[in-house]
Amino acid sequence: MEEIIKLDSVDKYNQLFGLETKHPLVSVIDLSKATRWPKQLRINYGVYALYLKESRCGDILYGRQKYDYQEGTIVSFAPGQVASSELPADIQPQAHGLLFHPELIQGSSLGQEIKNYSFFSYETREALHLSEKEREIVMDCLNKIEIELQHNTDKYSQRLIIANISLLLDYCMRFYERQFTTRKIVNQDVIVRFEKLLNEYFEGETPQQEGLPTVKYFADKVFLSPNYFGDLIRKQTGQTASEYIQQKLIERAKEALLFSHKTMSQIAYELGFQYPQHLHRMFKRIVGCTPREFCSRVG
Repeated sequence: MEEIIKLDSVDKYNQLFGLETKHPLVSVIDLSKATRWPKQLRINYGVYALYLKESRCGDILYGRQKYDYQEGTIVSFAPGQVASSELPADIQPQAHGLLFHPELIQGSSLGQEIKNYSFFSYETREALHLSEKEREIVMDCLNKIEIELQHNTDKYSQRLIIANISLLLDYCMRFYERQFTTRKIVNQDVIVRFEKLLNEYFEGETPQQEGLPTVKYFADKVFLSPNYFGDLIRKQTGQTASEYIQQKLIERAKEALLFSHKTMSQIAYELGFQYPQHLHRMFKRIVGCTPREFCSRVG
């Protein structure tokens, strides 16, 4: 079995590729300057990492799924993620990137906000595709961080490094928002499949076996990470994926109340609720009245 490398420092990554470490907690990567190139790597990330691919430089995989990692794209990883890379023997990698340890941003506003950069948890087929202008912006951010790493350390150094990392991540968020729009046709296909899967979930005995449907369940079915899937649904529908699922649950509950003689307990069980009162509370929150009031009003 391929050995998993625990990447718990930026220096360990630099050692793998024969690069210089200028700061113990952050490094700007230029793989064209690498003096060694591991042909196969399986990494358990303990740092945040973001790579901009310049040209063909191998495949990145999650399990058996290949990353949509073409020229001019960005991929990113957060601590706790595991990914493999394979580099052809005749290829020297051409990519820039950024690695930073969680300790760098502890106590900073970025440390508090890092969880909001949901793209760190995106997985297969979810790379960020950049225009030429967007690529220039990313490189400008990386260059500013590199300048600070080459500068003699003073009281402003860490603040400026973190500020430029925040700027880079904010631009990536903006570019992903743009990508959700420019890939609207592809994304609409995901919505159609999501709706079909939702209907199929309730047409059999899956709710009784699995319980309430989860965002992860449907994300796995369409081969997307829960974060990317959730962001896509929100962008396309104006609802979170959880809200979309809950709306479907309430639609099914309404149909059962109006067109069957089932009790509320039976309906709750068939929809996957562990307790009838959970459905009762969700119904009142979303519909604005109790199931009994709904039946009286409609009937």
